[in-house]
Amino acid sequence: MSGGDAASPDGDGPSRRGSGARPGAGSGPSLKARAVAYLSRREHSRQELRRKLSAWCDDPAAIEAVLDELAREHWQSDQRYAQAYAHRAAARQGAQRILGALRQQGLADDELAGLRDSLRATEADRARAVWQRKFGQPPADPREYARQYRFMAGRGFSADCIRRLLDR
Repeated sequence: MSGGDAASPDGDGPSRRGSGARPGAGSGPSLKARAVAYLSRREHSRQELRRKLSAWCDDPAAIEAVLDELAREHWQSDQRYAQAYAHRAAARQGAQRILGALRQQGLADDELAGLRDSLRATEADRARAVWQRKFGQPPADPREYARQYRFMAGRGFSADCIRRLLDR
């Protein structure tokens, strides 16, 4: 690349390291255009978009107005974000870990009820697949049992699911 328009470390726009100043309101694309650009790459939660847009605007009311408009026009949806995130993470993680990550993104428990039920319904099969890839054979002694249990618990699988998997 030439000049001062190098990409930022997260790949979400030009780097502003050397300028020392926060981008002005009149420079570059509008907040809505920036938000749509983020959403065209992948789904984002409302909280995540708010954080990214705050780098470009100091006015929280303007950011909220853009987020409301995007939600009204169905460009941004926390439900769609939750489904996309769960789809990406389900092959590696248990329901507890996925739901915890979604709660950190600002999604409420009532918004996650349907997703929680579907993740729990498939948790045993997903846990078996993760366990098979990592271990492939039942624990030979209590120490190995504990090691496998810790690994699966760290991935967010429920204690009941792990016990049924390891005790078979």
